[in-house]
Amino acid sequence: MTNPHPRALSALFASAKCVLFDFDGPVCDLFSGHTAKRVAEALAGELGLHGVDPVSVSEPVGERDPLAVLQVVAGLYADLDLVGHLERRLTAEEVKATESAKATPDADLLIHTLRGEGYVLAVTTNNSATAVNRYLAGRSMVDCFGRHVHGRMPDPAFLKPHPHCLRRALESTGSAAADALMIGDSRADREAAQTLGIPFIGYAKNHRKWEALGAEDGVTVERLELLVEAVKDVRGQRR
Repeated sequence: MTNPHPRALSALFASAKCVLFDFDGPVCDLFSGHTAKRVAEALAGELGLHGVDPVSVSEPVGERDPLAVLQVVAGLYADLDLVGHLERRLTAEEVKATESAKATPDADLLIHTLRGEGYVLAVTTNNSATAVNRYLAGRSMVDCFGRHVHGRMPDPAFLKPHPHCLRRALESTGSAAADALMIGDSRADREAAQTLGIPFIGYAKNHRKWEALGAEDGVTVERLELLVEAVKDVRGQRR
């Protein structure tokens, strides 16, 4: 794991007016207490109540990925009522998870620093906007993002890497892709940003995340502290 040169980070922020954040990862560890495995198992349990074999989603449950459960069900069963029910259940579980979610180290500081420097901020996430706003309210950060929280749509087809939520963020902030910058921690984040031509910074807190992100293909940091320093460096250059 090798962090980029500070000048490379500063250049990205110097060129941006709007910063898009993925939520679970760059902002917080959403499932640190109410675990993703528990949520995936809860969704699988709902299938049995609707006459669907839970074995059909055994792989994403084993991978502790509730979003993948939703995607697999949507792909296997043309039952919009079932998919809608699961999406609402997932939202409820995510809202519950916000009660024990842990802030990513230096995430709050980065958000407040960016806001203080005049950047427009948005959230572009596969999680529920309801859960995001609940978390932000608990940390007195709703005003940092305002109405620019763009979360999961009812149709799982619009989950990243589909760029739908990023496109909505650009529209709501009145930003061009070239004036934006995204911070995310997954290949899906990177691919969604690349589709729209939005510069991207990856966040990988450990080697496993580094490999999953495909960090060798772009700019990636292991500590958000480095981004705070980059923003402050841009401030110094402008004065």
